[in-house]
Amino acid sequence: MAKRRPRGTLGCSPPSKVFVMDETVAEFIKRTVLRIPRSETAKILTTWQFLSENQLQTLNIHQVKENVAEEVLQLCKENCATMKHAADLDIIYNYTYRDKKLWAVYQMIRGEGDENDFFDLVKFKKKFKETLQATLKNVSITFKEYEDNAIWIRVAWGTTLTKPNQYKPSYVVYHSQTPYIFMSISRRKSCMPMLCQALLVATSYRDIHEMDLRSHCLDSLKDIVFKRYSQNFQTHHPRPLQEKNSTLENVDPRIIQEDKHKKEKILKITRETFGDGPQPKLEFAEYKLETTFRSEQKGILNNKEPFRCMVKFSSPHLLEALKSLAPAGVADAPLSPLLTCITQKARNYFKIRERKGALSESLPSH
Repeated sequence: MAKRRPRGTLGCSPPSKVFVMDETVAEFIKRTVLRIPRSETAKILTTWQFLSENQLQTLNIHQVKENVAEEVLQLCKENCATMKHAADLDIIYNYTYRDKKLWAVYQMIRGEGDENDFFDLVKFKKKFKETLQATLKNVSITFKEYEDNAIWIRVAWGTTLTKPNQYKPSYVVYHSQTPYIFMSISRRKSCMPMLCQALLVATSYRDIHEMDLRSHCLDSLKDIVFKRYSQNFQTHHPRPLQEKNSTLENVDPRIIQEDKHKKEKILKITRETFGDGPQPKLEFAEYKLETTFRSEQKGILNNKEPFRCMVKFSSPHLLEALKSLAPAGVADAPLSPLLTCITQKARNYFKIRERKGALSESLPSH
């Protein structure tokens, strides 16, 4: 059987010349390898497909991590690794550990009368690169496609005088034929206009806006905007009374009949609100409140300046925690719509302000 030739060797110099790896590339590869947990090192390096099978077999994963990184670095020098190869490894690492980043969701909008174009990946990459590089010369762009039609884009930003900073890249995840973009941005204020413009040109959309939906769990964000989670109006089917009572009997055999009916009602409302399936994973929901104090008596508090406060609910799995409140007896059922509308509205940032004498939800806050 013919041996697979490492991709990195295609750009190597002839044997008569000695390849000297760029110090920036070498240091970046070393740091990336050191970040990978020992149990996943072999898997990620195999997925990288830059080192040959024979090279991977010579690698001793069980030694000190510093030595593992040095051995990998030596193999990369043999294969003439460039920053392109190093960026590929970084994408694979961040795809594997995507929940380490905070992701924000953006939605693109087509102009009136615009039709969906056939998606051409080659054309998309070309337009994105040309648009971004026309604005900023020192920028490093790397693409990688995954099986779920997700295009991962890694952008390392530089300035007119400095090279791209490979340690603080921005990540963009785009699913073709959808209007949704998932971003993890390291330099939000300075790079967002350029990044959004490049995405609009590459996808032929007219506008883009943030959805006020953020989480570390990228997959759950996708479940929410793609409606892949268990929605109450799709999955709730009334259970037979016998099955319900059987479930209640398992909770506490000493419970009295009156409490059984109350518990049954709470479980029914909870299922109608959240559905029967697992909830998408979000870690927090933030609510900003603006209200004005009113009194018939004249005083220092009787002024037009509103009171402002912020309430933040946080949990390793917020929606499942909210779902369990009423059945656990911690809160009354049903919960406030401000807590239960998160998935339907695809938001976990809200601004509540006084409007025409009543509190109501405002437009999305930015």
